[in-house]
Amino acid sequence: MAGRHLSPPPKKRVPTIRLNIPPERSAQRSPPINNRRARRENRLATGCSPSLSLPRGARARETGQPIARPAAMGKHGKCSHDVEACYPPGAAGGGKYPYMTENPQLRWAFIRKVYVIVCLQLLLTVAVAATVNLVRAIGDFFLSRTMGAMFAIIGVIVAPILVMIPMIIYRKRHPVNLALLALFTVCISFAVGLSCLTANGPVILEAVVITMVVVLGLTFYTFWAAKRGYEFEFLGPFLVSACLILMLFSLLRIIFPLGRTGTMVYGCIAALVFSGFIIYDTDNLIRVYSYDEYVAAAIELYLDIINLFQAILAVLEGVD
Repeated sequence: MAGRHLSPPPKKRVPTIRLNIPPERSAQRSPPINNRRARRENRLATGCSPSLSLPRGARARETGQPIARPAAMGKHGKCSHDVEACYPPGAAGGGKYPYMTENPQLRWAFIRKVYVIVCLQLLLTVAVAATVNLVRAIGDFFLSRTMGAMFAIIGVIVAPILVMIPMIIYRKRHPVNLALLALFTVCISFAVGLSCLTANGPVILEAVVITMVVVLGLTFYTFWAAKRGYEFEFLGPFLVSACLILMLFSLLRIIFPLGRTGTMVYGCIAALVFSGFIIYDTDNLIRVYSYDEYVAAAIELYLDIINLFQAILAVLEGVD
């Protein structure tokens, strides 16, 4: 046994585990723990804004700005805008079809507010126009055809245009917008009163009744159609073109009098055009206007009703 050669025992082979990782994946490294902080510091050092994925409070603390708190809305809060339900400008209701995503109660409150303003405008118009027609001195002055009367008539025609420009600019600024709206209504009312000076009382009353019936019927129809998903946006280009044609036709009437038949034809066409405007603007009131556009919506509906009344009055004067 001493001469026997003893060989060392064989070593056990330890199995090795190999991961077959694709080369493009194996090249990736997991980011270090402070990688997010490093990226943030790099943006701040290079003048870039912090990460937009951070919460609002974190971004404010990082930049040293105070945390913005949402303004108190509703009945018990304070709001710097004269908007229905204290909504800021550009909030719900600014889209093309806002009623699909907003609270219907807010939209109905806005619609009621606009119609209250329009009703007050119409009452003021009736009062001023009745004063112009019932006070004999005012009517005699405007019908005297003197130089002062001519300048007064030109002033009555130009005044609404001069008031409309600042009213459109400040239509969202309360209470300046309401003051300018009242002044604009008074100017239009004087023009309506002048147009009624040469008409008979029964004819004016008939025109008022017909206008009320047409406006109520078209308004109820538009609300009924909007509830069932009908849209009247396609009327816009046609109505604008028709309005331009009517303006040119009115200028031709001043230069070349058309007579009774031409006046009746003009009144019928104008009544159809402004009936379409009532439908179109009512549809915009339901779908398009935001809560801080109540003055613009009231102006459009008011002018539609006044122009419809003038057109119906022209037709009835031609028939009488």
